[in-house]
Amino acid sequence: MFGLRLEVACGNKARIPCANFALLWAMMVKPVRKAVFPVAGLGTRFLPATKAMPKEMLPVVDKPLIQYAVDEAREAGIEEFIFVTGRAKSAIEDHFDHSYELECSLEDRGKDDVLKLIQDIIPGAGQVFYTRQQKPLGLGHAVWCARYHIHDEPFAVLLADDLILAKPGCLKQMVETYQKTDGNLVAVEDVPPDHTDRYGILDVVEDDGTIARAQGLVEKPKPAEAPSTLSIIGRYILQPEVFEQLDRQEKGAGGEIQLTDAMARTIDDVPFHGLRFSGNRYDCGSQLGFIEANLAFGIDRDEIRDDLKIMLKKYT
Repeated sequence: MFGLRLEVACGNKARIPCANFALLWAMMVKPVRKAVFPVAGLGTRFLPATKAMPKEMLPVVDKPLIQYAVDEAREAGIEEFIFVTGRAKSAIEDHFDHSYELECSLEDRGKDDVLKLIQDIIPGAGQVFYTRQQKPLGLGHAVWCARYHIHDEPFAVLLADDLILAKPGCLKQMVETYQKTDGNLVAVEDVPPDHTDRYGILDVVEDDGTIARAQGLVEKPKPAEAPSTLSIIGRYILQPEVFEQLDRQEKGAGGEIQLTDAMARTIDDVPFHGLRFSGNRYDCGSQLGFIEANLAFGIDRDEIRDDLKIMLKKYT
């Protein structure tokens, strides 16, 4: 698709090359306005911390994981935010709503900067939606639960425990790439060969070092059976055709309804690409990854960077 030229015939005149084909193509691609946040998981690897608190509310420095994901989506131009929740997730709803007692207290005490900070968290009225995943049947099932909010539009999926430090944000990079590729697009990174059984892995037919075109994908293949080491991480831009496959409710790896299986079954009809994004990803679903994320995001903050580096010297 890259490097193509569009020629327009004008009556009896010679064909005129259009240097702005990329712009015309982008105008034809439906914009990504909606994002799905699957947040129904139990967070068992962080017990007892997550016994009464959603894992998505675990803080990295001073912001919960789910807020980083929502901020990333807003930066990318997302207008509607769809949370697929489960039991004991009301703290997420409260976080993205007004807290009048707190706001009045901050206003009375003249803490206008903090007041603005917590008010800016909240998307506009009518932009946030919540739906329940009543049974833990896998990521594919969680995304399927959002189908009536998506309708026939392309949409993003963000997994909050895949925390990404990137400027611009990972999803913004993906949206810009999606204007060129259309179809399904996922964020990818190379993993060690012995880790392929932890991820969805792309079967790649073309790769320019940044964008890889796939002819298939496999969920958590054994290292000897993996078609590549290019793994999907928790950022997706998907076409609504994926719901036709998720409607089948077929179980895959781990006895769960896998999103990657549904995506794989659309490849013959929907282009599929992976983007090697610019940035660093932290697996906050693991304890070590969560600790590393706090260090990385702390060092990225100007106001605490120097003191944090001094503090870390005590432990090295």
